[in-house]
Amino acid sequence: MAKNSDPKRNLENDVDGLFKLPLTEFTSARNALAMQLKQAGHANDASIVKSLPKPSISAWAVNQLYWEHREAFDSLISAGQRLQRLQTSGLAGKVGDVRSSLEDRREALSNLSELATSLLREAGHNPTPDTLRRITTTLEALSSYGAVEDGPTPGRLTQDVDPPGFESLASMIPSGRTAKANPQTTRLTPQQKTATTKARSDAQKNRELEATRRANISAAKTALQAARKSLAEARSQLQRMEAAQKKSSADAKEAEKDRRDAEQRVKHARIVAETAVKRARSIADETREAAKAVDEANRTVAKVSKELETLFRESPG
Repeated sequence: MAKNSDPKRNLENDVDGLFKLPLTEFTSARNALAMQLKQAGHANDASIVKSLPKPSISAWAVNQLYWEHREAFDSLISAGQRLQRLQTSGLAGKVGDVRSSLEDRREALSNLSELATSLLREAGHNPTPDTLRRITTTLEALSSYGAVEDGPTPGRLTQDVDPPGFESLASMIPSGRTAKANPQTTRLTPQQKTATTKARSDAQKNRELEATRRANISAAKTALQAARKSLAEARSQLQRMEAAQKKSSADAKEAEKDRRDAEQRVKHARIVAETAVKRARSIADETREAAKAVDEANRTVAKVSKELETLFRESPG
């Protein structure tokens, strides 16, 4: 590892680099970095890096949203912080402001959920409804942790993040301002405390249900797009197959016609051949008879010639 005046910053950058990698490359790159640090004499840093767990698929996706879509990610965090300020500063009674902040956060969550779907698909992962639900829950939790000093570190998550508990939420409340805005809070009756706790629990459940619903809608949209694409491809394939079938049928008919023509030609050729064979046999028979006649004529000529020769010799002077 290169040396400079700020090795700690180099380590931070190297660790950030690990969490920016494709998920399949994380473990090998982490081990290589740990080995490099150890060889460079930074044993403690090497141990820290070696202990980094591989992120879950949903945590990895949230990390990539942080690194690759920072503007959209920061919009969610800002919306969450605005909502917290309204809820903890005595301004929660302004229903319109709260509703507006809630809508801003829902819109930011929906946008990031769609980006996560595309991100997972481009990386070769399946954006299942359960994965998208866990991503949305983690994003919502991070928006709540925005003001907590010891909250999760965006961009370096290894597991899903649950929303902060009551103690963490309480640490976000500025005591002075809250006391002025709500001087009665220290004198809540047990019934009021129970009602407040139940209201918070119901609100959290509603947020989780809404996040799940939006994740399912996003997943359904993605599945619908994929189905439409598959349908278009299937229709195109069907048209190609039908065209090929028509051409194949036409070729088969032409081939059948050629076959029948060929059979007729073969049949005609067979008849011609058989006739020629018969004719050849007849000519052969006639040739043999002619040859016999020639032989007989030759013998007759020889006999007559001999008789003439004898007569000429016996004839007187």
